[in-house]
Amino acid sequence: MLQVNNIDVIFVNVIHVLKGISLELQEGKIAALLGGNGAGKSTMAKSITGMIRNEEGEIKSGSIVFNGERIDTLGPEKIVKKGIVMVWEGRRIFEQLTVENNLVLGAYAAPYTNWNKWTKNELEVVYSYFPLLKAIRSRTAGYLSGGEQQMAVVGSAMMARPKILILDEPSMGLAPMVIKGIYEIISRINREQKTGILLAEQNAKLALALAQYGYVIENGKLVLDGPADKLRNNEDVKEFYLGLSQIGKRRSYREVKHYRRRKRWI
Repeated sequence: MLQVNNIDVIFVNVIHVLKGISLELQEGKIAALLGGNGAGKSTMAKSITGMIRNEEGEIKSGSIVFNGERIDTLGPEKIVKKGIVMVWEGRRIFEQLTVENNLVLGAYAAPYTNWNKWTKNELEVVYSYFPLLKAIRSRTAGYLSGGEQQMAVVGSAMMARPKILILDEPSMGLAPMVIKGIYEIISRINREQKTGILLAEQNAKLALALAQYGYVIENGKLVLDGPADKLRNNEDVKEFYLGLSQIGKRRSYREVKHYRRRKRWI
């Protein structure tokens, strides 16, 4: 469904961020894109959605193909119409608008023929996944909690009925119980709506529990990939991303930081 073929991304013609990365997302599947802060996860997401151009970035080589069509030469407004929708890191909402108005704005990216009918139908779908949003639909979005705001931005993305939903750090800054609830809803959306999901996360444990396939990037390079269950049991992933030693004992932050110098893929 989505193929990223050996892309190189450079910012302001100087900063080389992504270096020959390839990945694919099969229809209706979930792929995890793992890596630490600054590894290049967000840059990958912006490259796929075309938003890279808004930040003086450019795909210098390689290609991105969606349903057999090359899209790396298209602008973001055309890519989103084709069904690739991104939920940005940091819960970006329109704080002065109500919850429902934030949701309705997401429908502007949809390929609708009847605006009123589409909006009404999709709102009911969103509210079926997020009943809390229906209860607070008239509340000003800027006064919501972090978890409520995360629900609102995912709901807004769903209003466009995406074929692929790209989630950039959806667990960032949220309490564990809230994260659990958000991830359960993401799993339902994938299962029931057949929406392909690319999940960019630092939390490897969460992402690999949800995804069928995973990619690990560091310093803009792809260093590991494979089925999620194999990555969960990979000693490098366990040691450097889950903080576990070979015998399953959890390492301290100091030990993990020290052993990072021994990464076998560098």
